[in-house]
Amino acid sequence: MWLQLINVVYVLVAIAMVVLILMQRGAGAQAGSGFGGGASSTVFGSRGSSNFLTKSTKWLGVLFFVISMGMAMYASKSAVGALDAKPDLGVMGQAAPAAAQPAQALPTAPAQPAPSAPAPALPVAAPEYAQPDATQPQPAAESSAPAPAPAAPAQGG
Repeated sequence: MWLQLINVVYVLVAIAMVVLILMQRGAGAQAGSGFGGGASSTVFGSRGSSNFLTKSTKWLGVLFFVISMGMAMYASKSAVGALDAKPDLGVMGQAAPAAAQPAQALPTAPAQPAPSAPAPALPVAAPEYAQPDATQPQPAAESSAPAPAPAAPAQGG
C-alpha cells in the first residue's frame, strides 16, 4: 500500500517540476522588461517570482532524487530476496512432471534404405579460351603485326 503511495507522490513531484521549470523565464527575458513588460505582469512581484520558482524547483528536485534513491534501494533489496525464493511458474508449475506420466510406445515403421543418389557427372575438359597454367613453359607468342618502319632522317634547310 505504501509503495503505491510513494509512486503516486513520485509522479506528482515530476509533473510539478516540469510545470515549474516551464513557468520560469529564460535568460533572454530580461531584455523585454526594459520596454514596460517587467514586474507589473507578475503575481509575485518584480523579484519574488524568480525566487519562489527557483526555490520550489530546487526542493522538488531534491525530493525527486530522494524518492528515486529510496525506490532504487528498495528494489535492489527485494531483488536479492527474490533470487533465494522458488520462482513462480504460474500454470506451468501446476503441470505434473513428465517422469510421472506413463510413456506410450508409438508403433514404428521398418527402416527403409534411402534411394541411391545419381552418380556425380564426370569433369568436363577446360574450354580452349581458358587461361594457361603458369607453371608450364609457354612458347613465344608470334606477332602477326608488321614491324614499325624506321623513322626518316630530318632534312635541314
